[in-house]
Amino acid sequence: MTDTKQDVQKDLMEGFKRLCVKMPVEKMTIKDITDEAGVIRPTFYHHFRDKYAVIEKILWDEVLMPVIPLLENQMINEAILLIFKNLYKEKEFYCSLSHMEGQNSFSQIVTENATKLLGDYLKQNTERKHFKKKWITVDMVAEYYAKSLALIALSWISQKMPIPPEELAEVYFYLMTNSMEDVVAQMESE
Repeated sequence: MTDTKQDVQKDLMEGFKRLCVKMPVEKMTIKDITDEAGVIRPTFYHHFRDKYAVIEKILWDEVLMPVIPLLENQMINEAILLIFKNLYKEKEFYCSLSHMEGQNSFSQIVTENATKLLGDYLKQNTERKHFKKKWITVDMVAEYYAKSLALIALSWISQKMPIPPEELAEVYFYLMTNSMEDVVAQMESE
């Protein structure tokens, strides 16, 4: 039996992950989650507002938060690779989430959390700086890179992660460091 609030939250998160590989999130009830975690239903609401908040917490704690020290040390490529590796560790879970659509879609959750992560990073590293073009904002830049990162990650996840995280990171770095014109020029004929 778990003792602390943190232990109960972890049990709920682990139970949720186990359920996700068995049933779609949309069909899952709070009772299903609490039964799987071995706690009573009201306990869930002491930790999460809804089942989508569980996804956010898992994504943040297990995928995004571990990269913060790398970002703080300007190790951006290593941070991106670690994101892909963290997703790959729970491949079955994240692949099951890729089918979520609509208002609380997995795509929306990933994009919002990636935007927060990159926005925080940029704000810390651009405190006394400004863009030459006044209409470019830190929030805009964070959203641009978060959406590109989310697009690559979500496409990979929806295809059941057919390539290893290292190869995906190479693809991402290639696209981010080359113009569209360069990418087209480097394409090979069939």
